[in-house]
Amino acid sequence: MIEVSNLSKSYGSLKAVDNISFSLKEGEILGFLGPNGAGKTTTMNMICGLMIPDEGEIKINGINLLENPKKAKRHIGYLPEIPPLYPDMTVMELLSFCCQLKDYNGNIQEECQRVISLCGIDNVKTRLIKNLSKGYRQRTGIATALIGNPKVLILDEPTVGLDPKQIKEIRDVIKSLSKKHSIILSSHILPEVNALCDRIVIINKGKIAAIDTPDNLSYSLQSSFNLYLEIEGPKEDVLYTISSLNNILSVEAVKQIDEKIFGYVVKGEKDKDIRRSLFYALADGKMPILKLEVEKMSLEDAFLHITLEEDLREGEE
Repeated sequence: MIEVSNLSKSYGSLKAVDNISFSLKEGEILGFLGPNGAGKTTTMNMICGLMIPDEGEIKINGINLLENPKKAKRHIGYLPEIPPLYPDMTVMELLSFCCQLKDYNGNIQEECQRVISLCGIDNVKTRLIKNLSKGYRQRTGIATALIGNPKVLILDEPTVGLDPKQIKEIRDVIKSLSKKHSIILSSHILPEVNALCDRIVIINKGKIAAIDTPDNLSYSLQSSFNLYLEIEGPKEDVLYTISSLNNILSVEAVKQIDEKIFGYVVKGEKDKDIRRSLFYALADGKMPILKLEVEKMSLEDAFLHITLEEDLREGEE
């Protein structure tokens, strides 16, 4: 749905975006992450046609944004971090106004009602925007982005400043929208990105530092295959049995749960799945596994690792 190729943008001597390329697939939620000043907002402004790149190409649904901006922009719905809402309008008045701004040529009342229903704001559509909660204002902002049924939604910090209940509600709205729209989601809330996104782009100092799924990003940075197990049986026997297996790097009893039940952290060689051999060896010794979890690096740790590694490499050059 979006193809970004060799995109660059400078402000004087500062290279804010430096020759980046990535794509957004149909029906995908793509997380866009980076430290403050990394180039996220500049990139999103270029994708939305609000800023002209110095170099590179952007295609929206196959349409070159620079060559045919009006046609390409019809496929984009954009929600900035601070939605541009007019406080003295009602929700319905604002959405009708947005239809006119977007030169919508269908039935305006029907289109407004369609996006109202999608965003769950039917019960506040006649209220003034200044009287809405922050959560309903965010929903209204998303509704404005949906006018005209664009194929792509670009959402910049859609849950910033919301309480936990409102965050969950907005996440549910975004998840439901992904069934019919491709979405770029920029957020500093990493658990949110992990929960919603199919793939993640990490940008740092204007360059792409990583692109992958959340699970693959976490796994690729680990040096071992890590498990947490709760096993019933004599601790020394369990430790001996596990440490005797192939591809085991270390095993440690980390807590006692019951008289005969202990929790263990087991580290195996990175590319070796040790779960089957553990199961059979412990079953032969009549030491049942009561709990088994694969431990992986959190997205927050992966993000910090990637961005800090980039900074360290740059410092060494």
